[in-house]
Amino acid sequence: MDLLNLRSITQTSYAKGHRRTPSDIEFRDAMRKDAQFAMNKELNKLLTTAPPGLQEKTRKEFDGFEILFGRFLRESGPSVEWDKLKLLPPEAIRKYSSLDTPDKNSVKELLGKLVVIKLNGGLGTSMGCTGPKSAIQVRNELTFLDLNVQQIEHLNKTYDVDVPLVLMNSFNTDEDTQKILRKYSQIKVSIVTFNQSRYPRINRDTLMPVPRSFGEESIEGWYPPGHGDVYNSLYNSGLLDKFINEGKKYIFISNIDNMGATVDLNILGFLLNTPELEAPEFVMEVTDKTRADVKGGTLIEYEGKLRLLEYAQVPSDHVDEFKSVSKFKIFNTNNLWISLPAIKRNVEEGTLHMEIIVNPKTLDNGMNVIQLETAVGAAIKSFERAVGINVPRSRFLPVKTTSDLLIVMSNLYAMRTGALEMSPKRSFPSVPLVKLGHQFSKVKDFLNRFASIPDLLELDHLTVAGDVNFGKNVSLRGTVIIIANHGEKIDIPMGSILENKIVSGNLRILDH
Repeated sequence: MDLLNLRSITQTSYAKGHRRTPSDIEFRDAMRKDAQFAMNKELNKLLTTAPPGLQEKTRKEFDGFEILFGRFLRESGPSVEWDKLKLLPPEAIRKYSSLDTPDKNSVKELLGKLVVIKLNGGLGTSMGCTGPKSAIQVRNELTFLDLNVQQIEHLNKTYDVDVPLVLMNSFNTDEDTQKILRKYSQIKVSIVTFNQSRYPRINRDTLMPVPRSFGEESIEGWYPPGHGDVYNSLYNSGLLDKFINEGKKYIFISNIDNMGATVDLNILGFLLNTPELEAPEFVMEVTDKTRADVKGGTLIEYEGKLRLLEYAQVPSDHVDEFKSVSKFKIFNTNNLWISLPAIKRNVEEGTLHMEIIVNPKTLDNGMNVIQLETAVGAAIKSFERAVGINVPRSRFLPVKTTSDLLIVMSNLYAMRTGALEMSPKRSFPSVPLVKLGHQFSKVKDFLNRFASIPDLLELDHLTVAGDVNFGKNVSLRGTVIIIANHGEKIDIPMGSILENKIVSGNLRILDH
């Protein structure tokens, strides 16, 4: 059964000039039921290979996977009709500057109702590293995880509180993360972990699960299904009920590699100082879109609800419109504040709805597979009184590539108790646009090409391509473009100041 054929058969819209006949619909339904039944049969076989003691947890995960798979078979076409989409009225997005700073005497009580969750399921493979991405060193030999722990430790010491730090790991990152956590035993932070689900990749042609077992030989057949899984996994772990019973009210969720995602007292105060029946159940931090963010998801009004519109959902003839900075002015930072009781209600009532992201992959053996994933922010429409808050750009400082790593390692930022703050010496607040070529894409190669991290305080734009190395104490200012063509090499000498310069060809001046 070919995926494309089944998907076209399951189209619910009418083809031009054709109307579905009852026999078409019956045929489509029969094929869908066959695929669902066959999947269920294979999952039951897989379940028998689950490690002892994990059968019940695995069964719950497989239940979630089957629901997602069933939706995948039924749902087709774009998940939004462009004509129904409305731009948000101004009041739907709160300005961060309109929030009050809570009274110092109330901060301890506010923080007592907060849980911080960091999404820690990703590997560092895209940056040439093995193990969890959170173990990559960012500043002063401190890793993403070190900095996040340091932030919470500072918060707890300053206000004499015990805000827990919760890590959502994946089966890829859990074992290594548990080893790393031992080094924090003397630090005043309660660190708790839970694992997101483990779903089987789907063979694109047969629509059957790829792994034959839970054994090491089938490891490539499994995947973690995106951060939208946080709701069910938090619930299934028992931590959701534990935190609610302890009097916690909100979680603050963010990516562990977003160095700007610190606990914000103004947003927390806004949530907890608003009367309970009026308080938002879901806050999404958004920030102003620049040309570097044109593919970032944005907030819209759709069928009377606030909704996250992702790039992948946009019909091809509206992509340019979506990318317009003047029409869609803000994008999602994935810093989210969500009511714990509201998560519990949504999970138990089955009212969470997130669009399915179909992620195609090719395995090492050449097999074409798909992964069914969801995004945490897409659940915004399932919560009451949801709101976006337009926060300063400083709260969005992700490190996805070594180009981002160069920025956060540089003198553009000063580090204070685990948080990065832009240097007051920079005369304008925008972050420079940095594009490093593939020779820099792995952290090890990146570090070998810089004798020291250049001075970027006055940089607007940097493009580097080819075999380029930087000496010590280099300053880059304005727009700098350095291109070494194939077979050429450029060494930027120690102490060089490049301001609004294009460097190309061969340049080999050794440091002395």
